[in-house]
Amino acid sequence: MEEVSLGRRMPVALFASMLAAGVSVAPGTMPSSETAYREQCMATWGTGPFDSDLAADFVDGLEGLTHQQVIDVLERAFQRVTDSGERVDGGDGAEAVAASALVASTLPDSPIVMDPDDGLREPLPEVPASLRASARLALDRVLQDGSEMAIGWVDSADADQWRQEVRQILRALETPTDH
Repeated sequence: MEEVSLGRRMPVALFASMLAAGVSVAPGTMPSSETAYREQCMATWGTGPFDSDLAADFVDGLEGLTHQQVIDVLERAFQRVTDSGERVDGGDGAEAVAASALVASTLPDSPIVMDPDDGLREPLPEVPASLRASARLALDRVLQDGSEMAIGWVDSADADQWRQEVRQILRALETPTDH
C-alpha cells in the first residue's frame, strides 16, 4: 500500500476515501472529527469550485495518487452526495463541486479550464463516462434546497454567482446528446 504524508489534518470524508482507494495516510493527518476540522480551518473566499479550504484541501489530497486512486476518490466524493439523505453536507458538497470541475476540465472543448494554482499539478487523463454521470448527479443534489451549499450563502449575489458557476460545470459535463 502506497503511503502519502500530507503534513496536516484533512477532512474525515477525504481520509476515508483515500483509505478505501488503497492509500495509506501517514499518522497524524487524521482529524479528531469533521466538526473539529471545519472549526479549525474552513474558510470560503469566493464562489468558484476551488474557493474554499475544503475544496483546496480535497484537491491537494489527490496529489501523488495513481490515476485509478484519483478516480476512486472522485467517485466516492460524488457518492457521498448522491447517497446522502435529504440534507447534503456542505463539506461533501464543496468536495463534489471541486471534483466535478476537475472532471469537466478533462473534456474536449470544455469551458472549464483549470487555473494552475487550483488544480492538480498533473492533469487528469481521460475519465470514464460513468464518472461524468456521477458528477452530474452529485451537482444536481448540491443545487437542491436540502444542500448546505445551496442555502448557506450570506450574500444573495454570491449565492446566485455560485449557482451560475455550478450550472456551468453541469453543462460542461453534459454529453452532446443531452443538449
